Amino acid sequence: MIYAGILAGGKGTRMGNVPMPKQFLLLNEKPIIIHTLEKFILNSKFHKIIIASPKEWIQHTKDLVKKYQLESERIVITEGGTDRNGSIMNIISYIEQTVGLSGDDIIVTHDAVRPFLTHRIIDENIQYGLKNGAVDTVIEAVDTIVVSQDGNYLSNIPVRSEMYQGQTPQTFNIIQLKGYYNSLTENEKEILTDACKIFMLKGDKVKIVRGENFNIKVTTPFDLNVANSILKGSLDK
Repeated sequence: MIYAGILAGGKGTRMGNVPMPKQFLLLNEKPIIIHTLEKFILNSKFHKIIIASPKEWIQHTKDLVKKYQLESERIVITEGGTDRNGSIMNIISYIEQTVGLSGDDIIVTHDAVRPFLTHRIIDENIQYGLKNGAVDTVIEAVDTIVVSQDGNYLSNIPVRSEMYQGQTPQTFNIIQLKGYYNSLTENEKEILTDACKIFMLKGDKVKIVRGENFNIKVTTPFDLNVANSILKGSLDK
């Protein structure tokens, strides 16, 4: 089966002095998470769309889903983890406990605060996710990427044509991801916050899906202003 995991477990500390986590802030009078959820609901391939929310915001998330008339048997809201991978594993635990797991199950994971993903990106994640253990959505790096190991001096300047910027969705074979994650030490779990890197460390290839420059992650007040501009531009067309 094909599942979607909407990662809304963060508290959004980089957004500054706001009354709620960033995923619940308004974007053109509608919460960011609702914009994101609407994109997934339109794809009939998902058996379940599971939202990982902070425990104290679960009821608020349920209320929003009801308010915007998105209630469906496909939508489930569960408690998020202490970090990104923890939230993914909580979602997988829900699937395992309620439906069970099979070898060809995949999960398309996505940041709740990336509301501008396209249906093409979702479809390609599903397409390649069914064929590969892991899929990452990326865009080519426009600026030169530099590396500094001490934060004071440059230690490397990689070839720009080989550099990409990671986005989401990221898609995984559920049983493979669960097995790899459970094989990590507690220290490795804290360091390896990106699930794609777990697959790479285990010697697996990660398939690339091309993202879009406007598929931004809203994490700061500046990002929120940019997101409002993007949405206003699309509505004006």
